[in-house]
Amino acid sequence: MPSLGRLHLITDTRPGRDPLAVLRAVLPVARTELLVQVRVEDSATDREAYDLTRRVLALCAPYAVDCLVNDRLHVALATGAAGGHVGADDLPVAAARQVLGPAAVLGATAREPASATEAVGAGASYLGVGPCRATTTKDGLPPAIGVSGLRAVAEAVTVPVFAIGGVTVADVPALRAAGAYGVAVVGVLSAAADPARVAAELIGALTC
Repeated sequence: MPSLGRLHLITDTRPGRDPLAVLRAVLPVARTELLVQVRVEDSATDREAYDLTRRVLALCAPYAVDCLVNDRLHVALATGAAGGHVGADDLPVAAARQVLGPAAVLGATAREPASATEAVGAGASYLGVGPCRATTTKDGLPPAIGVSGLRAVAEAVTVPVFAIGGVTVADVPALRAAGAYGVAVVGVLSAAADPARVAAELIGALTC
């Protein structure tokens, strides 16, 4: 299985955002500490998801950075991505593992120890845990679990745990102390005037 970088960049495909420009800025800074997760809006077609994933893979290849696809596992398989990520309303983890096969990276979303343990038992390679703080990058999210919620999950499992949901550079030390292996981010990079600088600050906080 590919190694997991500590910084997960989730593509922001909302109107007015340019996920490829953000990725181009971040890749030279983060390099192998980066893992990219292609996430598209629910309204996007499979062809749009496929085309974006192909472009992301092409940008990532020179840096040996791996790419996952959120939810649309058939797109991950069709493009040769390293794996996928499933949320609470997507395929069950065990079914997703069957689709992707034993060697692929498979992420799952969890927010409390019982579901986290179940996901790992079903084949999750890592967990995205949150939302740690309130965020506007995705609709319909449950209430934030905070640092204490992340700690409870991290103590219950042995796979890497990634904090997600409104994470900023200032949050990283407390999240790392609570057991987070890394962070998954959207808005803090996609809305930044200088994504490369923010990425460098995140990597510095994650690896110090």
